[in-house]
Amino acid sequence: MSSKLIITDTPEEWQSAIQDVEIITPAQYFSEESFQRSRKYKVINLCKSYQYQSLGYYVSLLAEARRHKVMPEIATLQDFRFPSIVKEDAEDFDEVIQQGLKKQREDRLDLFICFGKAHQPELNKIGTLIFNLFQVPIMKAVFLKKDKWILTNLKPLNLNEFPDDAQEFLKNALNEYLLGKNRLNKQYNRKKYDLAILVNPEETTPPSNKKAIQNFVKAGEKVGFNVDLITKNDFAKIIQYDALFIRETTNVNHHTFKFAKKAASEGLVVMDDPDSILKCTNKVYLSELLRAHQVPTPQYWIIKKDRISQMKFSNLEYPIILKQPDGSFSKGVKKAKNEAELVEVLKDFFQTSELVIAQEFIPTDFDWRVGILNNKPLYVCKYFMAPDHWQIMNWKGSGGMEEGDTATLDIAEAPRALLDLAVKATALIGNGLYGVDIKQHGKKYYIIEINDNPNLDEGVEDLVLKQQLYVQVMQEFMNRLV
Repeated sequence: MSSKLIITDTPEEWQSAIQDVEIITPAQYFSEESFQRSRKYKVINLCKSYQYQSLGYYVSLLAEARRHKVMPEIATLQDFRFPSIVKEDAEDFDEVIQQGLKKQREDRLDLFICFGKAHQPELNKIGTLIFNLFQVPIMKAVFLKKDKWILTNLKPLNLNEFPDDAQEFLKNALNEYLLGKNRLNKQYNRKKYDLAILVNPEETTPPSNKKAIQNFVKAGEKVGFNVDLITKNDFAKIIQYDALFIRETTNVNHHTFKFAKKAASEGLVVMDDPDSILKCTNKVYLSELLRAHQVPTPQYWIIKKDRISQMKFSNLEYPIILKQPDGSFSKGVKKAKNEAELVEVLKDFFQTSELVIAQEFIPTDFDWRVGILNNKPLYVCKYFMAPDHWQIMNWKGSGGMEEGDTATLDIAEAPRALLDLAVKATALIGNGLYGVDIKQHGKKYYIIEINDNPNLDEGVEDLVLKQQLYVQVMQEFMNRLV
């Protein structure tokens, strides 16, 4: 029995060529015991009405009660009762609307959107954006041109309201939505579980390079997943999947956090989970958490913007490291050699944050990086400092960004105290996938930071485990599903 359900009043009209989709009536969904027992179902509600207390309304309501992933959700349908919310959201992508509609000859456009596809293909970018905001199978958007194009109305459509001559377009859009990248591969044998890997093709320093991503896809398929690569434009497709692996740099004020929150709320297995993103991307939180649990770190001070005049900078030992709370990949980290440089850096950092961390500088030739998966060491690397620089990345290098060399060790060869410290620190965050940066001074180890989105690159972190590194990560997703 399929885990994907299409629920419609007229299933005979919706017999699909997609083999792993089951088409049933609302009555079957309400009454059959199999749909009540399992939480694994992904439901597309294509009933003839979504009105309050209609069959379509109750399909979505019961699906949410049963913890099934359903489109549309009741809360989404409720949003359409408040046109101001819709119009405010549309303002966020006003430039896309103006660009997309600039060649329209009339002053009014009625645009039908089915699963993110616009019935005018050249307007698919607008269709995708609207679908990501409001996950409803079928919508009608009305645009009027005054001084500029304005979205004046957006409403969900049920099948009774959808034009008869557009039924084929709807079915094609549904097929494409369900099959994703594999829709053109007739020999493709679908597996039980679906996993999405969120990537950003434009990112200059992604946490996994292209070859590593390919290895994750192969490993995912090997352990039993259908694997799709998705981007930030695929937010509305999250409910199709059982698991989400985020392989672009995360931040709280970013679409990656939105993806993680949505995935977690829909019951997906997700790494990085939103709680880990929240904790790891803020260095103030991490520093206080580690201090509270007596985990060794370099000495540090939290500097508040409104208390800067009271600071006695002459008491600090220079050079000193200054960190923005949410910096990543060595960005937002600067070294001040004296009080004048300290004041200048603080002035810059305080433009975007009320707090800045000042940290003792421990000069080393390399940083340890211990990868942790589900509270167990996954890999161990040495990241050496960039040439003639004090960090592993030099963003002001003569040829652009410069990196230091790396050396990957067998876990069995790594110092036991190093591994134990990394496991102890990440256990305070959760049981996901983390990269722990550690300084070594003599025989002592100090946590620098914990990364929720650690590098897993082909040719670096996988040098010891090879393909087994990717399999171990994918197997962890599977273990959490079965």
